[in-house]
Amino acid sequence: MNNKPVFDYPLFAMGFRAFFALAGLSALALIALWNAMSNGALHIDNYYPATYWHAHEMLLGYSTAVIAGFLLTAVKNWTGRQTVTPDQLASLSFLWIYGRVMPFYSELLPDQLIAAVDFAFLPALTYFVTKPLIITGNLRNLVFTALLLLMMLGNGLIHAELLGFSEAGALAGFNLVVALIVMMILVIAGRVFPFFTERGLSGVICIRNPGLDAVAIATGLAVFLGMMLGVSGIWLGMAAIAAIVLNLMRVSGWYNPRIWYVPLLWVLYIGYGWLILGFVLVALAAFSIVAPALALHAFTVGGIGILTLGMMARVALGHTGRALKASNVMAIAFVLINLAALFRVVFPAILPVWYSSFVMVSTYSWLAAFSLFAFYYLPILTQPRIDGEPG
Repeated sequence: MNNKPVFDYPLFAMGFRAFFALAGLSALALIALWNAMSNGALHIDNYYPATYWHAHEMLLGYSTAVIAGFLLTAVKNWTGRQTVTPDQLASLSFLWIYGRVMPFYSELLPDQLIAAVDFAFLPALTYFVTKPLIITGNLRNLVFTALLLLMMLGNGLIHAELLGFSEAGALAGFNLVVALIVMMILVIAGRVFPFFTERGLSGVICIRNPGLDAVAIATGLAVFLGMMLGVSGIWLGMAAIAAIVLNLMRVSGWYNPRIWYVPLLWVLYIGYGWLILGFVLVALAAFSIVAPALALHAFTVGGIGILTLGMMARVALGHTGRALKASNVMAIAFVLINLAALFRVVFPAILPVWYSSFVMVSTYSWLAAFSLFAFYYLPILTQPRIDGEPG
């Protein structure tokens, strides 16, 4: 009996390979399409309204691809058990792709089918992530199962409105998904930042404080819960200030000035800084000093965008047997993705009259950053490990 996988290619050897490749390509395609659509240069019939499509695809398309690649790889390391076979990974990848493509066939396909295919990805991912955790008794990491289940709820709320089952569920769904992705990043940061820093800087020992980690994450959660429940004014402002202070304290225990000589480290710390800036802007918005949308894009373009790019760059090198050193190409990409955030968040706050021009520069900076990622990492992700090891 021949048990050789049908998809016996390096791209499907581990979860990070397929899904980081899909994430990098989708970061280009989704933003290029959104730029054309928002400028009126392109009109495509879509299951989603235009702004919903942009938000959904960046959160539940691009971001979930990065999350899938990270978790399918990390759970294998945590448990010592395979999360997916090559054929299962290929099937999961195609399911993700169908979820991106089918909304453009809304005139040919039933809305219910489009929604079902998109919705099916997170349950399938949750199954493959959770099974080895339960089998090995690795209950500590079931927190990621809980976060994925809640992301399913957020996606369900979005589709419920689009299918006419509710009148105003989509906004709650989007807010919930943003909050969950940021919470997932905060949890993962406590696991990997100290480890990556100690690996990248010889002789450095980071201060780990589980109690401070828990409180810092809890204050971030309180901010997002407050926003979702419509809390504003002083109560939201005070929660945001607490999140700022405690997350700065948390990061200070890991920080070492030598990170600025290591692009794979400084990109992660700057990405975390954008999340803290997001809490700063929430506090300012709570007192009607800035627009709430600035905080949203600090969390998304800044925090999520920069941290996911940095994590993909680091994880892909380590798991393909390469030296943990960013190339000049990727160092430039890290600068460009930060410019995208600056022009999307900070400069519009200072000079709102130039908003459209700043958004254009942000868009092209994002596209340039991910073009460099795709150029440099697609060969890495699609070729065997250079040390001959499996994976």
